[in-house]
Amino acid sequence: MTDGRVSVRPDLADPRQLAALDRLELVSRGIVEGFLIGLHRSPHRGFSVEFAENRPYYRGDDIRFVDWRMYARSDRWYVKQFEEETNLRAYILVDASRSMAWSSGGDRAISKLDYARLLAATLATLLLRQGDAVGLVAFDDRVRAHLAPRAARRHRTAILRSLEALRPGGVTEAAGAMRDVAIRLRRRGLVVLLSDLLVEPETTRRALHYLRHRGHEVLLFHVMDPGERELPAGGDAVYFDPETGEELRTSSAALRHAYAEAVEGAIEGWRRDCRRMNADYHLCPTDAPLGPLLGEYLEKRARLA
Repeated sequence: MTDGRVSVRPDLADPRQLAALDRLELVSRGIVEGFLIGLHRSPHRGFSVEFAENRPYYRGDDIRFVDWRMYARSDRWYVKQFEEETNLRAYILVDASRSMAWSSGGDRAISKLDYARLLAATLATLLLRQGDAVGLVAFDDRVRAHLAPRAARRHRTAILRSLEALRPGGVTEAAGAMRDVAIRLRRRGLVVLLSDLLVEPETTRRALHYLRHRGHEVLLFHVMDPGERELPAGGDAVYFDPETGEELRTSSAALRHAYAEAVEGAIEGWRRDCRRMNADYHLCPTDAPLGPLLGEYLEKRARLA
């Protein structure tokens, strides 16, 4: 992808450059195609012997599964899709609370919500490309948008439109959205949560446990601005909670060490809890390329095969 601003593979590019393009459909597709080109083997997880239907050929698909009869009849490229490919139902949950609008770089940097939006669009593109059914839930203190899982190619357009329409809302309450998804998923599925995790920890952990108890796989992407991991080096400052409106005036230097320890402790706590419930946790700084995160998803997807 090149327009004078992105000259490397999109999956390895600076997310700020990608967000500046403001073309979610083209950017997410470019990230996936760049990522697949970088793989040394096909990302598809294998096929059953029971043929289900055809779908259009995409660059990077294994040519062994091209339907040559369809090509001879229509002069168009299709690949054979099998029942095994469509048996996963996945929900992508996107935190759209007020805290997700924050960025340490002001207008010059990508917000947590923009990063989550870009990652969600890319994951949805990859899921649908693999033949999986994908749904979307956006939430703050209530569910703001809901799209049921579907595997149809045109469903991607509906997902991207919902993501583009997202605006930061109220406080974060992830537990209710996760419980709602757990009820809607009637058989084993995959739940991908994208959040800054500025939540009430215990209720959120219980909701994650509830998902796992019902047999669903969980992939947690902890979206964090680099400026959230440490305070400025010195000077007095006023710290503002965007969700509650509370303010705290203090010296950054006096709190810097304790703050860093508290943040790292919280990260390790989420990582440890996810490990205990056999869920996957990944820290996602908003300045990190998306390619490695797609690799983490594919590792999880392979274990579901």
